[in-house]
Amino acid sequence: MPFVEIAGFREGNARAWVLTIVRHTAYSWLGKNRPATLVVNDDVEGVEGAEITSGDAEAETEMIAKADAARLQAAIQKLPPPFRETLVLRDLHGLDYRQIAKVTGVPIGTVMSRLARARRRLMTTIARDENDATA
Repeated sequence: MPFVEIAGFREGNARAWVLTIVRHTAYSWLGKNRPATLVVNDDVEGVEGAEITSGDAEAETEMIAKADAARLQAAIQKLPPPFRETLVLRDLHGLDYRQIAKVTGVPIGTVMSRLARARRRLMTTIARDENDATA
């Protein structure tokens, strides 16, 4: 892994600079270590189908929240990497469009369109999964 010097930071947002380094490092590592095929096995049905033996509403609420979080996580994982990356940087890390553009090395317009498409695909995937579950 190449050595990164703090002197390489010029001006701007230090967080975006660090996330750029993390992004490049992660993609380098994935390129070397990722298996040819990935298998994701989330047992969402097992969580959803589990019986609640106690009448505890808090436990039921927690179980529903976990199932929803697992469903959301699975839907995010289905997004193509550029869309997933943009969505995570914006909605989980709170970066603005300019910072995301700097981290990912794409124009701000591309960031905006990727984010819109990622959110649209995410909603479509979740809706489709819910329809499949009820059918």
